Amino acid sequence: MLSFMGTFGDLSENVARIRLDIDRCLEKSGRCGESVKIVAVTKTFPAEAVKAAVRAGITDIGESRVQETADKKPSVGLDCRWHLIGHLQKNKVKKALELYDLIQSVDSYDLSLAIDQRATHPVEVLLQVDSSGERTKFGIDPDRIVEVARRTASLERVRVMGLMTIGPLATDETIVRHSFRLTKSLFDSLSEESIPNCEMRYLSMGMSSDYMIAVEEGSNMVRIGTAIFGSRG
Repeated sequence: MLSFMGTFGDLSENVARIRLDIDRCLEKSGRCGESVKIVAVTKTFPAEAVKAAVRAGITDIGESRVQETADKKPSVGLDCRWHLIGHLQKNKVKKALELYDLIQSVDSYDLSLAIDQRATHPVEVLLQVDSSGERTKFGIDPDRIVEVARRTASLERVRVMGLMTIGPLATDETIVRHSFRLTKSLFDSLSEESIPNCEMRYLSMGMSSDYMIAVEEGSNMVRIGTAIFGSRG
């Protein structure tokens, strides 16, 4: 059950519950001692929600739309890392580079190239894997992920820091696990490749509805909105 003090007062109980869930999943999967970073997804929520999340101990904020972040970020004024987790259009790349510390949703080599061409500093990205095959999802075909990783890592100003995927919209847990296991296997394969400028540091899998499954399957970064802030209405 979600708990709040005021509109976005004290979120610490919600964050603590999620951390406890994560610790239990780590223990269940034999990963005791490892850590999982929580990215608080604040899309459609106001700057006050971001401030409340940071006060509750969150250091990473996830947003889906470049313009929404541009409008919101100046009002936050707190130390946190900003992640772009939504689809990035090429015409928004320049603005995105001004706003985000990590772009999680690089879903093609062409987008990587556009980032490299517009960047004036090293840019950290995650490659988005299409692990579900759903037409509504963006992402790189799993069979091409090594190729795209190599090409992207060869660019001058782009640093591949890991992989991201969005789990399928399915009630069958087996289907969800398959998606996450596939992405984890690609993550491990790329780690073994030891490609220059391709550091498999982050495996971003899992949202409010499936983050526990994702952690059990190897995720070390989860993107949580509703479970922290409640329904978007």
